[in-house]
Amino acid sequence: MNAPTGRLQPTAGQLALAAALADGGTERAARITYVDAAAYTDPARYTAEQQRIFAHAPLVIAPSALLPEPNMAVAHDGFGKPLLVTRDKAGEAHVFLNVCRHRGTRLVEGGEIVCGGRLVCPYHAWSYALDGTLVGLPRTDAFPGLDKADYGLKRLPTREAGGLIWFSFDEAADFAEADALGHDFDAFGLAGLHLFRRRTHDVAANWKLIMDAFLESYHVLRLHANTIGPFFKDGVSTADTIGSHLRSAVGREVEAAAVRAGDWPTLRSAITFTYQMFPGTVLIVSPDYVNLMVLMPQAHDRVLVEDFMLIPEPPATEKALKHWEKSWELLDAGVFGGEDFRAAALGQEGLASGAIERLTIGAMEGGIRTFHDQVEARL
Repeated sequence: MNAPTGRLQPTAGQLALAAALADGGTERAARITYVDAAAYTDPARYTAEQQRIFAHAPLVIAPSALLPEPNMAVAHDGFGKPLLVTRDKAGEAHVFLNVCRHRGTRLVEGGEIVCGGRLVCPYHAWSYALDGTLVGLPRTDAFPGLDKADYGLKRLPTREAGGLIWFSFDEAADFAEADALGHDFDAFGLAGLHLFRRRTHDVAANWKLIMDAFLESYHVLRLHANTIGPFFKDGVSTADTIGSHLRSAVGREVEAAAVRAGDWPTLRSAITFTYQMFPGTVLIVSPDYVNLMVLMPQAHDRVLVEDFMLIPEPPATEKALKHWEKSWELLDAGVFGGEDFRAAALGQEGLASGAIERLTIGAMEGGIRTFHDQVEARL
């Protein structure tokens, strides 16, 4: 994992959003549009999304900070196949199928980080280096003529960029947009952050209802009235795109001249930048920490959301630890778990009732329109 060095500088695109926000924001749809309720409730639609989107698109699986050192690995089951994320002895990240090449046994169980130079199959003790190479097996005489070079772990296309680890199930996947986003993430040093906490939420809602919540600012002062809502100015937001991904900004009280000064401490104290990465990842840049949420659809009405909280450095004092614990509980359990995810589950219940045939998308919800248009295009 390579963290950027030197003084961090905002990108031209980030500064452009800041300037637009200081002028009152620019995100306004020209008219009301609609999304069919069936987009969230139809099992056949969900299957098509899995086959045509998630089976082909580059997907974020974790922040680089999940595996901060060489010779670390973690099992990952959220995307429907047993996966294994590793960082080999040279520091390179990989995503493999978590399957021994001998008899198909799962190599690593559970969701905790494992450390060491080898992964050993629990069945017959075939062992692999963290670059996927088969390095040992008992009783080699029982396998005459076997070439260990032919029995490495099955590697999926993998790219680490800007502090995120991406992969795809499609060998032809194009990671150019991941690299472009990585440039933005390097600007605020994502690759050098420390993973403070992570938690997976099991939400009884369609995955797109979760994405919808982070694609508009209309709900912020309403749904979050008792938590973070008072920190934001109602309706002051702006957004643009990086390929198929959205980059948005929501402002707080700040002078335009201070925003245009262009230094990160001022920008982050005044603006919440959010990246909605297609199809199902959200990254929120708060004043002093970052939340990464990876969505893993399980059914038309169920999604796992893994929330990672990234902070500048490990807490060095009890006071610092309490500060970050308070922030973690406010965002993960309170704002996200208790408000955003709860609203999504309530929405799923309402849509499943058949009470409405379509959702109405207003002028402050333009990001939702952009996102659903991309989903439709791929279907």
